[in-house]
Amino acid sequence: MSAAIVTLKPGKDQSLRRLHPWVFSGAIARMQGEVTEGQVVAVHAHNGEPLGMGHYAPGSIAVRMLAFGDVAAVADEAFWIEKLSNAYKLRHSLGLTGQGNTNVYRLVHAEGDGVPGLIIDVYGDVAVVQAHSAGMYLARPHIAAALQAAVPGLRAIYDKSSETVPQKAAPGAKNDYLFGESTGHEHLVQENGHRFAVDWETGQKTGFFIDQRDNRALLARYAPGRRVLNTFCYTGGFSVYALQAGAELVHSVDSSKKAVELTDRNAELTGLQDKHESYAQDVFTFLKDRHNQYDLIVLDPPAFAKHLSARHNALMGYKRLNVAGIKQIAPGGLLFTFSCSQVVSMELFEGAIMAAAIEAGRPARILHRLTQPADHPVSLFHPEGEYLKGLVLAVD
Repeated sequence: MSAAIVTLKPGKDQSLRRLHPWVFSGAIARMQGEVTEGQVVAVHAHNGEPLGMGHYAPGSIAVRMLAFGDVAAVADEAFWIEKLSNAYKLRHSLGLTGQGNTNVYRLVHAEGDGVPGLIIDVYGDVAVVQAHSAGMYLARPHIAAALQAAVPGLRAIYDKSSETVPQKAAPGAKNDYLFGESTGHEHLVQENGHRFAVDWETGQKTGFFIDQRDNRALLARYAPGRRVLNTFCYTGGFSVYALQAGAELVHSVDSSKKAVELTDRNAELTGLQDKHESYAQDVFTFLKDRHNQYDLIVLDPPAFAKHLSARHNALMGYKRLNVAGIKQIAPGGLLFTFSCSQVVSMELFEGAIMAAAIEAGRPARILHRLTQPADHPVSLFHPEGEYLKGLVLAVD
């Protein structure tokens, strides 16, 4: 059966010719054939020239492209095996597969791997799939089969799409195993030799914030002998690195009691839990009375803005948080500060941090500009994929 055709308005084909993978609804002139959410559609220029194929969805981003040019079909079993095999080969070349000291990594990073709307993270012998679009949700059987073909040694594949797929497209979606099953016991993974307990079934995202791996390793270089505060700690990734690097003490703060429990478990795995304390508390409240108690502070909040309309408020939020951190850090301290809001650029984030330092009245110097690691690649044609940005500041 031939795919439905989405025809663009005159002049609206230029972004696709530059291989940007999104077609916005305002660029569409007409649609031919029955078009339903999640369906694979062909995209044509106004003159009828084929531009590629992708998943259709109602909304601002109407088509997420899977292939460009005059292609006959996409999203069949061969398509998925090729995509996932290529993704695995890249991670293997990065030294992330088959390594004794790291067995947790991102296998598929949406547009960065040519499959918009799909995230796959690997935890040892388990792959965790998150579909962020109806098209990817419907493709789960193909994805699960291709994963078993592309990734050696998988014991299980867990689908955690219920909180990310549009609910109208998948009413009643439930997280479950697409292949294999739960072992019913604690699952431990390793990252740069550090052990972590990961709960992909009930934890946030896919269970662990893999994107901070390189930045955690950088923090370990600066942690020895320092008093470290890790805010918005989630499972305590930065805390574990700081403890094992020889920090004098490490305090972890998160408003979620469950996150604090996970952090305590991971601190326990280091054998250095006597140097660690955790607090299930609002970060802003916690910071109020902590003047000069810490000489290394991590500010790694959840995304303050998921849409452009919230960007201004997000920047004000980053400023307010960093004012609090900069005011309280001891002289000569280091601040690791982050934004994972895709709509906030590094330039805007840096401006917000500069404004915070001015308001706090503390001189500060940038030591490092940080981003996501190589297993979260950014397509050259889709700069929006660079969502994580961070700064390391020396605060006088």
